[in-house]
Amino acid sequence: MSVRKIAVITSRTLWLAFTVQVVAQFIVELPYDKWLGWLPALGAIAIDIALGRSAARAAATGAAPEPVETDCPVTGRWSALNSPADKVPSHGTHLYGQTYAIDITAESDPDSEESPRPGFAWIWPVARRSQDFPAFGAPLLAVADATVVRATDRQRDHLSRNSLPALIYMLLVEGFVRLLGGAHRVVGNHLVLDLGDCTYAMYAHLRRGSLVVREGDRVRAGQLLAECGNSGNSSEPHVHFQLMDGPDLSVARGIPFTWRGIGVPGNGETFYSAVPQNASH
Repeated sequence: MSVRKIAVITSRTLWLAFTVQVVAQFIVELPYDKWLGWLPALGAIAIDIALGRSAARAAATGAAPEPVETDCPVTGRWSALNSPADKVPSHGTHLYGQTYAIDITAESDPDSEESPRPGFAWIWPVARRSQDFPAFGAPLLAVADATVVRATDRQRDHLSRNSLPALIYMLLVEGFVRLLGGAHRVVGNHLVLDLGDCTYAMYAHLRRGSLVVREGDRVRAGQLLAECGNSGNSSEPHVHFQLMDGPDLSVARGIPFTWRGIGVPGNGETFYSAVPQNASH
């Protein structure tokens, strides 16, 4: 086990110990000064800062790697959020291999009779059903010929968090609880493909029960893999896509990508992805 992996596990353990103490103090009298209860949190913060700096140094060392070109994982009309075209790391952290990750969400065709994607609400409605968003249930395709190395879809799809009250809840409560559960609770249902040459593609927030492939399967570019969902630390149904140098999210480092014929859409940019000619469903 690597030093980085041990550090990640230690940090999670310390955060869990701190959380248990906070809850326990409302039930029983702790046999030590309450200020000592902050030590696990301080230790976890120190480790998290060290991990973040280590990942940042590794990302900044030498020239940035050349982007790996792949197919786009979706078809139709989509828009980009948290794009590496605007900033790196795109999600504000290098952890979990997210340095060059991108979030994309489906947009309804303006010339169709489809309901538009619900916008952000300051107060009401506090939450919406996942089915209200055009991205929910959208097919996700293999971006290259690859081997499935991780595939899980047992976590539930929750209501949206695209209102101010719900977003505050997600950031301050739900997000912290998911961090205690580890990377798989943050990304929700997810899929990892081995593209070869130490390059892995990760799709996060899949719809529960939508996987049509299993670990060990060999897939072809354009093949149907699963459906877009709203599991994990997600404000609304969307696809979180990233390339990384290993299958273990807790120690993987991000790799830049570019989608064939599209490039890397910037924040707020709407793009259209056609069905690959070699797609198989």
